[in-house]
Amino acid sequence: MENRNEQQIVDFWRIQTEHYPDQSARWLLQNIENLRCLVQIIAGNLSEKMDFERIDQIERSFVLEIFRAQESDLVYRVPFKSEEQTGEIVIYILIEHQSTVDETMGFRMLFYMLMIWDTERRTWEQNNVPKAERRLTPILPIVFYTGDRTWKTPLQLDAIMDIPDELTRFVPHCEILFLSVKETDTETLTKTDHPFGWLMTVLQQEHADKEAISRALVDAVDYLDTLGPGQKGQMEEAIKYLISLILHRRPAEEHEELVQLIDQNTQQMEVTPMAESMAQVLIEQGIEQGIEQGIEQGIEQGIEQGARETTVENILSILTTQFPKSDLHNIEQALKSISDLEQLKQLVVLALQTPSVEAFLNALRT
Repeated sequence: MENRNEQQIVDFWRIQTEHYPDQSARWLLQNIENLRCLVQIIAGNLSEKMDFERIDQIERSFVLEIFRAQESDLVYRVPFKSEEQTGEIVIYILIEHQSTVDETMGFRMLFYMLMIWDTERRTWEQNNVPKAERRLTPILPIVFYTGDRTWKTPLQLDAIMDIPDELTRFVPHCEILFLSVKETDTETLTKTDHPFGWLMTVLQQEHADKEAISRALVDAVDYLDTLGPGQKGQMEEAIKYLISLILHRRPAEEHEELVQLIDQNTQQMEVTPMAESMAQVLIEQGIEQGIEQGIEQGIEQGIEQGARETTVENILSILTTQFPKSDLHNIEQALKSISDLEQLKQLVVLALQTPSVEAFLNALRT
């Protein structure tokens, strides 16, 4: 496992508090060893058939802009070997961190999967792939939920339908893997003997009293102490995550004590005395203050511009999925001329509901 470069670490430390739940989860799961551990926890032996050494991250988000405040996603393509044949599989991870449970999650997951397959279809056409070679890639769908509320809503489509038994066979069905971090017992999280599971046991206590999170920190660091010299990179990244969790999710008056708790329990490790020194660097650079004050106006404007561009892309993807052979050039130009992000978000909903491209274009012009 390669260590992240210094800029990646600095960027992680600078995550705004309101964005920390999803951005920290993304940071963890962009580490291939952590990703492997997640698949082992929820998919068992299936992970043994995946070649994580040759995995590729697809740098694209399929989350619609209207849901971006409560979730983000990660997409990977990885070689897969079964008894019958060797091919590839897409791992799609939806990171959900809001405490409110969305009853339509199963529908949204299926919709995002269709967007992935539609991207593949368009790639075939753009590259003139012979029809005999056009094959969709299987998707392993995962919901990674870090919210506090108990998730009781099924992820199957028929859960949000009033449907007689005779019609259930016409409802699309696929298994969606689900991990609710706050509800999963310690034995399950740590059964793979990997730092990721122990970090999740600390995340479980992010809103608990100081005594509870202190115990979780000590247990996690005690586990890190058992790692060998070849796992130094995993150890260092785990400690960096724990410190960031303290600084972003715990009251300011606890920061020094909890960081010192980590530092005291890492003294015997064959790594530099990281905890206290890293926390001091954060404080000296004013990162804690930046977390409270937010990012500068110029960056906010850049984020809004990026959000508008992403929303336009989402609208076009929705229309392309529903009306594959339609010419969307005029719609694309009209959408790009709209500067109001809220108006674009409303058009996402309209795109999902429109009966035709012409109807959408007429609504856009009014």
